[in-house]
Amino acid sequence: MGDLVFKICSQTAWRAAEAAGRFAGVPIDVADGYIHFSTAAQVSETAAKHFAGHSDLVLVAVDTDLLGSALKWEPSRGGDLFPHLYGDLPVAAMSWVRPLPTGADGQHVFPDLATGDAP
Repeated sequence: MGDLVFKICSQTAWRAAEAAGRFAGVPIDVADGYIHFSTAAQVSETAAKHFAGHSDLVLVAVDTDLLGSALKWEPSRGGDLFPHLYGDLPVAAMSWVRPLPTGADGQHVFPDLATGDAP
């Protein structure tokens, strides 16, 4: 298994992807022409910046080895390299998917990013 990258999306969007066998992205992904992912080091900042106040989210862990050359590492926030997938995400590339609830402080509560186990 390769490294994991992470996608945050609504439970509704992910259920539709599971039914279709592929994830084409959410509106921002479609507009940008690629599916946005984050690394383990980036995902909590991504959640805080783009998903604050959102509930009904899931965190999808994806094996980079299963994405091939469609996965590109490109500079984004602060010059960090972020993983971008040019094409649909096959659901079969998913390692695990977990709910991404918010805690009493309003911050998202992440599972163990290596295993998906509850905190």
